[in-house]
Amino acid sequence: MFSYDFHVKIMLGDDKKFMKQALRLAEKGVGLSSPNPSVGCVIVKDGAIAGRGRHEYALGDHAEIAALREAGDAARGATAYVTLEPCSHHGRTGPCADRLIQAGVRRVVIPLSDPNPRVAGRGIEKLRRAGLIVDVGLMADEAGKIIETFACHVTTGLPLVAAKAGMSLDGKIGTGFPEGRHITSPEGLEFGQSLRLKMDAILVGVNTVLADDPELTYRGREPKGRPLTRVVLDSALRTPPSARLFEDRKTPVLLFCAENAPETRKTALETAGAEIVTVREHGGKLDLPKVLRELGKRNVLGVLVEGGSCVHGSFLARNLVDVFYFIVAPMVLGGTEAIPVIGGRGYESTAAAPKFRIRRQHQAGPDMALEAYPATSRSIVSPWLSNQ
Repeated sequence: MFSYDFHVKIMLGDDKKFMKQALRLAEKGVGLSSPNPSVGCVIVKDGAIAGRGRHEYALGDHAEIAALREAGDAARGATAYVTLEPCSHHGRTGPCADRLIQAGVRRVVIPLSDPNPRVAGRGIEKLRRAGLIVDVGLMADEAGKIIETFACHVTTGLPLVAAKAGMSLDGKIGTGFPEGRHITSPEGLEFGQSLRLKMDAILVGVNTVLADDPELTYRGREPKGRPLTRVVLDSALRTPPSARLFEDRKTPVLLFCAENAPETRKTALETAGAEIVTVREHGGKLDLPKVLRELGKRNVLGVLVEGGSCVHGSFLARNLVDVFYFIVAPMVLGGTEAIPVIGGRGYESTAAAPKFRIRRQHQAGPDMALEAYPATSRSIVSPWLSNQ
């Protein structure tokens, strides 16, 4: 998918070492950079790091500017390792490509070009026209994962859809009884919080609100810049105004309902703190593409769909899931009352069923977390792209 046209092959080992440093900086900016991509940069002179920088939206400066400031005069003749193509246009800040040129940087190593089709490649072109050596493609997959949500939104106008479910070995997300709420371990729950850190919104169906009365807030260890927008699909506005969703007035709550939802319910829920968004129905259910378009207009780069069962089934049936995180606890629930991960009608044949590829799997305490991409994923790091 990507090529690495490096200038001096013998430098590849050092290039990887320093690019890993830049990627670590970018990872620290996840949750703080949205609606911009999270980018890291290190300036290297004579085999040593002279400057480091990462982007945080609230602070304004891009990663390259922060790294150049720290490097000072040492930037002249140095190599810059940047996790995304330096910008070439005026936005909230000036073009980073210009600043690298002015600082006298000799070489720039980047994993991939900017996915924004309006600016992709222009920063690289500007640097090369100025005489800088620009090498593209090193550790592109790792860098692409960091900007996965940004890349999806900037190319489609829609948020990346990441689904998440804590489940048993036999594919159940609940016993069907009140005491069957929590399946995964504390480490599995912590992994779920790490997903909330990366996303701008979290989405559930009204049945989840009625059954669990969740807060749907981010409670992870790392700082998060934008508040996590809570989204509920609630055709008839059955969400109680007393729901715990409304306890935190600083975090937005969007309730998507059908056009015929009761006006009295709208008034009560707006008083409680909700914003009501009306969308048409499709096949007796809320039109999910229209929900996603509305979120995209609000600069939601990524939405985490946490269920329940019917909601997961609806998103999969419409080919709207880009990545699905299955957190599998080592237990079996069994029984006919237990709730499956994927609800709805199901699929009449294995040929019709959606196919996934596992990009990554890791332990979360006793649980196993699987990062699975459906064939219809729009993600730039989808394993299906390797065959294209």
